[in-house]
Amino acid sequence: MVAVTTFFGILYLGGFGPIPSKTELKRIQQETASLVYSENQALIGKYFAKNRTNVSLDSLPPKLIEALIATEDARFYEHDGLDQKSMLRVMLKTLLMGDKSSGGGSTISQQLAKNLFGRKSYGKISIVVNKLKEIILARRIEEVYEKREVLELYLNTVPFGENVYGIEAAAKRFFNKHASDLLLQESAILVGLLKANSYYNPRNHPENAVKRRNVVLQQMQKYRYLTESETDSLQNLSLDLHYSNLNKDNPAPYFLAKVKSEAQAILRELAGDKAVYDLEKDGLRIYTTLDLNLQRASNQSLEKQLKTFQPLLRRQYQNKIYRKELKQLVEKVAKQNALDLKQSKKKERFLFRWNDASDYLEANLEDSLEHVLSQLHAGILALDPKTGGIKTYVGGVDYRHYPYDQIKAKRQMASTFKPILYACALESGSQLCDYLSNDAVTLEDYEGWSPQNYDGKSGGKYSLAASLAFSKNIPTLHLYFKVYTDSLTKLWSRMGFIEDLNQEPSAIYGTNSVSLLELASAYSAFANLGYTVAPYCIQRIETADGKEIYSHKRSQRTKVLSKESCKKINEALILAATAGTGQALKSKYGIYSEWASKTGTSQNYSDAWFVAYNQDLVMLSRVGASYPSIHFRGGTYGSGSKLALPLVAEALSNSKKSSWYSTGLANSKQINCEHFKKEREIDKVLKLFKKEEKTLQEAQEKAKKKEKRKGFFKKLFGK
Repeated sequence: MVAVTTFFGILYLGGFGPIPSKTELKRIQQETASLVYSENQALIGKYFAKNRTNVSLDSLPPKLIEALIATEDARFYEHDGLDQKSMLRVMLKTLLMGDKSSGGGSTISQQLAKNLFGRKSYGKISIVVNKLKEIILARRIEEVYEKREVLELYLNTVPFGENVYGIEAAAKRFFNKHASDLLLQESAILVGLLKANSYYNPRNHPENAVKRRNVVLQQMQKYRYLTESETDSLQNLSLDLHYSNLNKDNPAPYFLAKVKSEAQAILRELAGDKAVYDLEKDGLRIYTTLDLNLQRASNQSLEKQLKTFQPLLRRQYQNKIYRKELKQLVEKVAKQNALDLKQSKKKERFLFRWNDASDYLEANLEDSLEHVLSQLHAGILALDPKTGGIKTYVGGVDYRHYPYDQIKAKRQMASTFKPILYACALESGSQLCDYLSNDAVTLEDYEGWSPQNYDGKSGGKYSLAASLAFSKNIPTLHLYFKVYTDSLTKLWSRMGFIEDLNQEPSAIYGTNSVSLLELASAYSAFANLGYTVAPYCIQRIETADGKEIYSHKRSQRTKVLSKESCKKINEALILAATAGTGQALKSKYGIYSEWASKTGTSQNYSDAWFVAYNQDLVMLSRVGASYPSIHFRGGTYGSGSKLALPLVAEALSNSKKSSWYSTGLANSKQINCEHFKKEREIDKVLKLFKKEEKTLQEAQEKAKKKEKRKGFFKKLFGK
């Protein structure tokens, strides 16, 4: 007895590590996950060190509490933290007789102590030391907290497996509902999990879970919380899970990564001299701009499109000629990363595939590199052109395999550049019904470079509107000659592009590299008649108790274009959406309202782009492999209209957002001329007397003089 008393005294005084005092217990600050919500306040993600969301006891179903007490601690309301009867049973049966079926004997208060402070290793006497510590802590907890508070603390800290802590997180994981909405049979499943949260996991071991649920129900009957008929009825119910794991099956993982980065920056700015908020522990509520319906529709459209086109690309690279190119790239990448292909043996590797349940394949290093390098990637982005609020953010094909965000990736923008050039021309006085030559041009100062139209045809004249709507390269080059490069460079910079504008005529092919974010911001100027917007994703942030600590303030918009020029660009791009390169919006996908659109196809079909917009939404997509050398060999599969357009069109047609179909665009119906004029005989004669610019320098000198004249008359006569 002396030895036992001495041992207990040493433990009590902290000889085996400090035991929290009553004062410290009063200051318990539980970690709780920060929650991220969509625009319509649907939960889309969490940030946590431990996946826990606290709830009040008053919000929980009474039967849940009864199930817990009947199963885990029937005399909970009678003891003061230590149930002597249960403890005596454990000492006699478990410790002395070795009967493990007799139960653990820990009260809810003792389990709470373990949940809060964990257990440590003390060698062979670990179980004794930890149990005694928990007894001391349980007594102190019951002196500090009322019974209801103990239950609330317990239910918010107890582990349910799968890195899930607390009843609210468990209810969302296994039944996709709030704990307040749990049915009795569902509550019994979760209470049953507490005995062994792996063995009784209802997703992995449904039969075990149902058996344990029925034990919980029998316990409730035993302690008169249920009648016999109620118990029989509930025990006959099937297991009805609605499993939801946002960590694995999240609708917006790339968006959540962006939100986290933006939230951390906001919290750092808010900190100053104030207390710093911890995004993973303080249970913040983050309300975002994301439209969950459009996000889900975009996910589905990306999967549908790439499931179709990915096998086509891989089949192409089975051809001997193209396979040689792929192998050369594999060797180049292996060399850059110091990988020895010859020493590689076949083994099970983690490789993403659209059409297979398993992502593990037997492959050597060379095979796996071929698989990865021939993978098509894609991004879909949508934002509100009035505010910049991001509505959709699909940053890739699979976040677990390819976490690199395709929305931030910079690739050659192709013909999506053309509206910017045409807008600059309109700002300089050009009109939609001005005609541009479609005669082929050979530039002597660029090694005889001669651009071609997609259809290979030349001759005649296209209106400025038709040249843009049908994405004609030769008329666009003639227009490029008419635009003063300095004016174009300034507009490019004002529209928010980071990379310096290519000063060479090849700029008409969109040889500058931009991200989807940059392009969306630039096109928002056309949609809202002159102003670019800064994309953002967080509307407001609140603390766990509802105090608002941040609210997005609309930034001052930057005017980059006149209203009239934007109306004209919209008119031309509406023509593109109805009769030009984007006509599949209407003809195939049934989007009949006024949308403007622009396709883009990079050189050699390396990347496919598509942009569609009206005054409420700018939505765009890009598709391409990691390296530009991996691409489709023709427009049948690789063009913007074939590869990128369906991602946007399918998402819009399936998103069920009627307001996006009815708003249209503010335009002035200014196309009242023929799209194309054949060359007349008189034109052929006049060409003999007209000096054509054959170098960029000549063209720029002429454009510069025109710009100066325009500036002079503007000063003289005003706007």
